[in-house]
Amino acid sequence: MYVLELGGEDDAFAAREAASAATDVERVAPGLARATALTDRVRHLAYTHRASELVGETDADPASARALLEAAPIEREGTVAVRARDVRNTTGVDTQQVERDLGQVLVDRGFAVDLDDPDHELRALFSREPPRGSDDDVCVLGWLTAESRRDFGERKPTDRPFFQPGSMDPLLARALANVAGARSGATVLDPMCGTGGVLVEAALVGARALGVDAQRKMARGAAENLAAYVPDADWATVRGDATHLPFGDDAVDGVVFDAPYGRQSKIANLDLDDLVAGALAEARRVAPRAVVVGDRSWADAARDGGWTVTDTFERRVHRSLTRYVVVLEGDD
Repeated sequence: MYVLELGGEDDAFAAREAASAATDVERVAPGLARATALTDRVRHLAYTHRASELVGETDADPASARALLEAAPIEREGTVAVRARDVRNTTGVDTQQVERDLGQVLVDRGFAVDLDDPDHELRALFSREPPRGSDDDVCVLGWLTAESRRDFGERKPTDRPFFQPGSMDPLLARALANVAGARSGATVLDPMCGTGGVLVEAALVGARALGVDAQRKMARGAAENLAAYVPDADWATVRGDATHLPFGDDAVDGVVFDAPYGRQSKIANLDLDDLVAGALAEARRVAPRAVVVGDRSWADAARDGGWTVTDTFERRVHRSLTRYVVVLEGDD
């Protein structure tokens, strides 16, 4: 069993992304989830920062955490360090005191402490459901197993060779690519690829990335960004119509697209509803799963197109924009 430290404020969305790299993901408390098994893909997750092998769970107070560690079997050798977190500042626990107390337990059991480069790191995670005075709290202890690579700031939209306003940030783009099934050996398609943010993130986790855009400028710009960030990856972009894709049936493993915002679209002279409906139909033809993003939910249109809606999320960007994320699976 493992404990996952979730990022962001939307635990449901973070857990859904984590399910692309872990088994039986279940939220435990704010910012924390359990999983029964992990894959190496956990290192590529956007909204999971760390995964640890579970030692146990108890109440969110230092005395309970100490008692749990004292009673736990430890089959490890080498140096250790303890890192404690008050997840989202929900418990008020003195994390420095917790680190000293749990570190002393480990010293008493014969371990040497190395705070700079330990062989093993014990994570002590304290979290409480709101309100602050709630009794619904938890402390989870676990041995650090994996950390995700936090390099998203290197690919800020405004720093890319090709930039257009409204470009998606790489953190969300990575999560969407993961939910769509991006991984080594998989093919991910964005039929409205824009500046190629999702394609870059898909390629960085090892997927073959294919992009289509109705505007030649965007297809070329996406290619420029892909060449800058993943020059040796397997990718391609073309000018094309999302409602008439140049791919055969079942040609890709997953589709991701960020639908145009507003009520109308000039693409192919189609009304926006017709455009998205056509894109959903084509996505259903070429892939078994899809993730659709928009400034309104496209769940009903997806159901009309033969998709099964497995998850829906709302992600507030700022006061005037909320992104709706719809996760789709094809019927057998």
